[in-house]
Amino acid sequence: MKAILLSAGRGSRLLPLTESRPKCLLPVQGTTLLGYQLDTLEAAGIRDVTVVTGFLPNLVEAELARRSGPLKAIPFFNPFFQVADNLASCWMVRERMDDDFLLINGDTLFALDLIQKVIAAPPAPITVTIDQKPAYDLDDMKVTLSGSTLRAIGKTLSASETDAESIGILRFMGQGPEIFRSKLEQMMRTQDGVQAWFLKAINAIANTEDCVETVLIKGHRWAEVDTVSDFEGLQKNGF
Repeated sequence: MKAILLSAGRGSRLLPLTESRPKCLLPVQGTTLLGYQLDTLEAAGIRDVTVVTGFLPNLVEAELARRSGPLKAIPFFNPFFQVADNLASCWMVRERMDDDFLLINGDTLFALDLIQKVIAAPPAPITVTIDQKPAYDLDDMKVTLSGSTLRAIGKTLSASETDAESIGILRFMGQGPEIFRSKLEQMMRTQDGVQAWFLKAINAIANTEDCVETVLIKGHRWAEVDTVSDFEGLQKNGF
């Protein structure tokens, strides 16, 4: 299994911390956010990672060049990161989606046991990693479930429609990569495709096909580094 990390963004909500470095290179646990992700993936047995870059790509490429070990991380520059959202990033690396793979947001930190659980989850074309909590806010990527099957995903789901939240880690197996690539191609040909999140594609697939499952990782450690307060919390409390 391979992995694709979506690390093109600057992280404007993290300014001034991201004034001169991309979000994925913020310091975390003696390394960087990207370094921590790669170290964890390597410990889980992943050996092939594509890192989609955008803002200050030379810094990310230098970070990858300093790595040693069995995991091979290859940068893929998205020159349109300032005008396109991450569905376009996925479309640009669609040729890397030729086998089973993990798709991971560049701002999601995760523990080793969490990613091991995702990799070992029951086979399904598409598996969305979810967590649950007492209440959800406007910024959470909320999901609607029927048992373990995902029926809808989006930030605008109402409280009555919300059963959990996506943490930004997905697994594609079997026919899953082909299904996802086909939907990316279809959506990128529409007027608003460039501005869409890739999870809009997952929502569209879930609306028409019974192939999107979920894996619940409640109790496992993860964090999203999206704002200055998120980062300060990590610095203060660790991960």
